[in-house]
Amino acid sequence: MADTMRTVIVTGAGSSRGIGRAAATRMARDGWAVALLDLDAEQARAGAAEIAKLHGVPTVGLGADVTDEGSVDAAVSEVERKLPPIRALFNIAGITSPTRFLQTTLAEWERVMRINATGTYIVTKRVTPLLVAAHDGRIVNMSSVSAIRGGGVFGGVPYSAAKAAILGLTRALARELGPTGVTVNAVAPGVIDTDIRAGLTTPEREASLAADVLLGRQGTAEEVAALFAFLASDDAAYLTGVTYDINGGSHIH
Repeated sequence: MADTMRTVIVTGAGSSRGIGRAAATRMARDGWAVALLDLDAEQARAGAAEIAKLHGVPTVGLGADVTDEGSVDAAVSEVERKLPPIRALFNIAGITSPTRFLQTTLAEWERVMRINATGTYIVTKRVTPLLVAAHDGRIVNMSSVSAIRGGGVFGGVPYSAAKAAILGLTRALARELGPTGVTVNAVAPGVIDTDIRAGLTTPEREASLAADVLLGRQGTAEEVAALFAFLASDDAAYLTGVTYDINGGSHIH
């Protein structure tokens, strides 16, 4: 990848305790310009301002609905206008749902699938031509240990299915884009201490989730962000179509 400054787009980067924000911060620390996209435009702008102050790199925070092609197109177009060339995309935006299968509704299934899987598709479809044209780029998608082990952590069937779809997208796109020099990989976290389960669980449930981890604790957003940053780095140039587990030993396969 080039030595000139590059831009990474990070979706789902609004929450101050989320993996998206941690990944954006880590990439800025590594010298990248950063575009934070989130459904909550105010949080995205606040995060961009904070990161710019901390690390002195160009940033922009934008509101974007990853399920809406027009919204995504407008946001990416603004990133193109305001920041250095886009050379990496982190698809991190997503939601979870612990609903048991027989209690799910079609509306819930479609919402979880659309935000996680279709959202990843929409943003990737918009950004990929920029990377292909440059023969240079990294796409890193957020999956989950639930996709690999079939749930059993927190998210239910719709969540596990959506995250499994992301693995299929990652592998097939890696195969298609390989000749262009663009790599496509996935990260599959286990139980991470973020706000994604906010309002859906209890302190007791959080403790039991940690108890199932061999290392005896939940992971941190910063630990997952470090893996995203590695996959965007020059050191990962020969990795594509790969899924990296980061789960503290809660699932070994």
